[in-house]
Amino acid sequence: MDANQDQGAKELFQGQAQLYKLMFSHLSSTSLKCAIELGIADIIHSHGRAITLSELVSALDIQPTKTTSLFRLMRLLVHSGCFNKTKVNGQEEAYGLTAASTLLIKDKPYSMSPTCKQIFEGLGTLVDVGGGNGSFSRIISEAFPGIKCTVLDLPHVVANLPEADNFKYIAGDMFQFIPPADAFLFKLVFHGLGDEDGLKILKKRREAIASNGERGKVIIIDIVINAEEEEHELTETKFLFDIVLRVNSTGKERTESEWAKLFSMLVSVTTK
Repeated sequence: MDANQDQGAKELFQGQAQLYKLMFSHLSSTSLKCAIELGIADIIHSHGRAITLSELVSALDIQPTKTTSLFRLMRLLVHSGCFNKTKVNGQEEAYGLTAASTLLIKDKPYSMSPTCKQIFEGLGTLVDVGGGNGSFSRIISEAFPGIKCTVLDLPHVVANLPEADNFKYIAGDMFQFIPPADAFLFKLVFHGLGDEDGLKILKKRREAIASNGERGKVIIIDIVINAEEEEHELTETKFLFDIVLRVNSTGKERTESEWAKLFSMLVSVTTK
């Protein structure tokens, strides 16, 4: 085989590897979900230093027979950069935190698990519009007992879910009615909607603010595409989200200018 043929075979092999990576990429998110549910980042953080596999098995209180499975999970997460691997006692391998897994530590201001506290300080009431089972707003209600949180979603979504003194559900359609509150939370709602439906929701939100004496904060947690300034992998991840939305809904991931256009459409409608 000459040099050109050798180079061509190498490129084909790399292409094959790339295709397999794309086909099995869902396993990366599944593995990350597993690490989050097990609380591995919190365990390493509490350990105070890199943790060996045997120490991690003990901390997780799982059967020793699961050690091999845990090793394989951690091997993938180390390779993807979620955790790192080092040596302790000169010999044994141990797992440590990276910038990515540090974001998974609970009760840290920079964590991706709790909410940003300064946003919710001073609020008396909050409506989580399209909040599903309320897992996100329940975190808010626990962190801020003084806020009365309400989750608005369709009847079959919120039926028979447990409530608390400052946490309740309202069955309803956000296109028809949004109850008044000091703040309205839209977490990954608008990216599932086209501009026309997004505008309808924003108009309902204005009606809810008007019925509350013209007071109200809007909190939107969503994705913004900025391909010119972002790192390649970050933009690619957002594009993957966009494909998922295209398949499952009428929504899309928006650029900053597209978000601005949506909000300006609301201003244009309400000032006429």
